[in-house]
Parts: sequence; structure tokens; C-alpha cells
Amino acid sequence: MGIFQKLSTLIKSNINDLIAKAENPEKMLNQIILDMRDQLAKAKRDVAGAIADERKLGAQLDAEVKQAQAWQKRAELAVREGRDDLAMQALSRQQEHTQRAGALEQTWRAQKEETEKLKGSLRTLNDKIEEAKRKRNLLIAKQKRAQAQKRIHATMSGLSDQSAFDAFNRMAAKIEEEERRSLAQAEVTEALTGDSLEDEFLRLESGGEGAAMDDRLLALKAKMGLLPGGAPEPPRQLTAGGASAEAASAEDPEADDSDASSSAPVAPIQEAQLLEEFERLGRNDGS
Repeated sequence: MGIFQKLSTLIKSNINDLIAKAENPEKMLNQIILDMRDQLAKAKRDVAGAIADERKLGAQLDAEVKQAQAWQKRAELAVREGRDDLAMQALSRQQEHTQRAGALEQTWRAQKEETEKLKGSLRTLNDKIEEAKRKRNLLIAKQKRAQAQKRIHATMSGLSDQSAFDAFNRMAAKIEEEERRSLAQAEVTEALTGDSLEDEFLRLESGGEGAAMDDRLLALKAKMGLLPGGAPEPPRQLTAGGASAEAASAEDPEADDSDASSSAPVAPIQEAQLLEEFERLGRNDGS
């Protein structure tokens, strides 16, 4: 029993020491279980030897008992035949075998008791090895979890330093600044090249104001009674060259027909030229 207690203690100490020093716990645990199984095989051989010794002692005990019984019968035979001398010799031999049988019985009983204890220890050791095999994966999982927690703590300790976050914020600000500069450059380029979407809408809005001015001119003519029969008269437009559209239509009837069907927009007239046209109109009206 003491041998198996020492063996169990040695196995436990080896396990704790190897786990503490192991770089690869899974391989080490597998090796430990293999070593434990080897030790179990040796223990089985030792127990088998003890059982063989116990059975050998039992056979010797049975032989001594049989010899004692045999010499007892011979002594009785000698007494019946009147051979006391032979009876004395037979009783002497019977006593010797009986004494040896008594000693062997004590040894056999002690050996048998020890063998039963060894069998129990062997079963206990085998159960512990099987339990270790079942717990192997659990121990490996615990060790990996401990390593993961250690790495997480190390990472969190590193994140406690604000330098990484400051660097991240600086890079984010730099990227946003580059984006704003890119948008501003695109806006400047679009403004220089012209014909943007905003310019198109401005043209549409200016066209609407021109139509409103045409309506105001017609209303003014109607108020002055210059529209014959109440029919609206298309407004006469000044050309950029200084001559009115009406004069141009008088010289060129085909041009008048063309203007009647469609009035094309004219370029804006400078203020000095516009005042000169009004002075000409005033002189004509006075004459």
C-alpha cells in the first residue's frame, strides 16, 4: 500500500511540475498520461507477482496439510498393527508437517491480505488515470483560457496609454482636412470651367424675368391705346447694332415674317447706346 501511495504522490508532483513548465500543455498532458499508463502496467505486473506468490504459498500450505494428514493415518495404522516404534516416527513426522503448515498458513494469510490491498490500490490507480484522461481536454481548455485572458489583460494595459488614441485622432483629422481641401479644389475648378448646373438654373430664371418684362410692355401699350383693336402687339426690340427690329422688318419683309413667327433673343445693349436710341426716338417724335 505504501508503494502505491508514494507512486501516486510522485505522479501528482510530476504533473504539477510539468504543467507549470510546459510550453505545450496538450503534448505534455498526453505524455504524462502515457507515463502514467506505463507505470500502471508495471504496477499490474507487480500485483500479478504478488498474486502468484500468494497462490504458491496456498499450494505449499495445502501440501503440508495433506502430509500431516497422511502421517496421522500412518501412525494410526502402526498402532493398530502393534508397531509403536513406527507410530512414534509417524507422529513425529505428522507434527513437523503440522508445524510447517501452521507457519505457512500465517504467511499465506498475510500475503493474501496484502494482495487484496494491492488489487484495491491498482483499481484506484487505474480509476485515477482514467479520470486524468477524461480531464485532459478540460485542463487544456483551462490553460488556453488562462493564456487568452493574459493576452487580453496585456492588450488592455497597452490601450491604457493614450498615445495610440491620440495618433488615431490625428490621422482622422488629417484625412478630414484632405477631404475638405479636395472638395474646395473641385469647387474652384468647376467655377473656372463654367457651365455648371447652377449656371443653367440661373439662365432659366433670367428667361422667366424677360417674359415678365414683355408682359409689362404689352400692358403699357394697352394703357396708352397703342394696340389696334385691342390685339396685343409684339414688342419691338432693339438690336445690338443700334437699329430697331421694326426698322429692320420694314427694309426686309421676309425678315418681318420670320420675326412674326419667332422672336429670337437679342444681346443686351449698353446703356450709352440705349440712351442714344431714345434721343433718336424723341427727335423723330418731335418732327
